[in-house]
Amino acid sequence: MKRSDINSILAEGDAFIRSFGHILPPFAYWSPDEMRAPGAALIRERGLGWDITDYGDGRFDEMGLFLFTTRNGTPADLKTGRGMLYAEKIMITRRNQLSPMHRHDLKAEDIINRGGGDLVIELFAPDAAGGIDETAPVTVPCDGVMRTVEAGGRIALRPGESVTLMPGVWHAFWAEGQDCLVGEVSTVNDDRTDNVFREPIGRFSKIAEDVAPDHLLVSDY
Repeated sequence: MKRSDINSILAEGDAFIRSFGHILPPFAYWSPDEMRAPGAALIRERGLGWDITDYGDGRFDEMGLFLFTTRNGTPADLKTGRGMLYAEKIMITRRNQLSPMHRHDLKAEDIINRGGGDLVIELFAPDAAGGIDETAPVTVPCDGVMRTVEAGGRIALRPGESVTLMPGVWHAFWAEGQDCLVGEVSTVNDDRTDNVFREPIGRFSKIAEDVAPDHLLVSDY
């Protein structure tokens, strides 16, 4: 992706988030120099901030995601079972923009439709080796109610609705009708090591530096 495109996506995304009455924390607007300074060490260490990805495929409008991580614990917290064991993100998935099929080994997450179009989740259960089970049904909690779909089945979340995905559950998602504001509440998030994709793609974008960044991405840290 070009840095100029990323700058535009950040500005458009911030406006979209604000249109729902959601305001990002102050560090969202820090300059690159402020984010590189010693006072931002914890933000960098926890992977907080802007995250724009086309999964290394170069087709952001078709396959990509806008994310902002607002809070996050550490893997060390999870190992001890004490401390900051949670994370939170706000995301934007554009109409018909795919976040491709993947699973997490450690992270359990609630995916919440915060507004806009319908958020469609496609689901597969894991097989014994952690791969995709092409035949087994999948049961997931949706706002306190258990829902079961066939392998590869889809759940459409309307604004206000959510789904809980436990570690190992394969999932892909996209918005239908309109762009969708998405919330994620989860256990500690580590995007560097805890994303397993069905296809051989990357988690982060390759960036062509055609202009200076307005704000750093977590992948710039």
